[in-house]
Amino acid sequence: MPITVTLTEGTVPSQKREKIVKEITNAFLAHHGLGGNTVMTPNVTAQLHVQPKNETFSAGEPIEGAWIEIKSPSFALADRKVQKNFFAEVTEIVHKHSEGRIPKKHIWTNSIHTVDGTWNMDGIAMTNEELGEAIAKG
Repeated sequence: MPITVTLTEGTVPSQKREKIVKEITNAFLAHHGLGGNTVMTPNVTAQLHVQPKNETFSAGEPIEGAWIEIKSPSFALADRKVQKNFFAEVTEIVHKHSEGRIPKKHIWTNSIHTVDGTWNMDGIAMTNEELGEAIAKG
């Protein structure tokens, strides 16, 4: 499940950026009951992007903020309780590691559900059912 974390330059100390990625990854796994799952854990991947201050915007105006996007199969982040709790935790993680520099109202999150059959693990494109079977083994 690719996670993209985008931060405005200067909002999070460089030594805390990895912690944000690690904690969001762990939160995603935990909220889906997959903490320690040997199949899923290495397949929750992330990219961290740090954008110059003049390249992040809200309402067309420069802003300091954070954007977190999760790409997942349709069965992940499908439960409303999981959505609310996970994204609340993500917001806290980013706010904490920014040392309050990024206000919670400037932390945006979203999830994209992908087309069934497009998950590639170990070189094999898997359907949701096949992915579920693989996860159950871990």
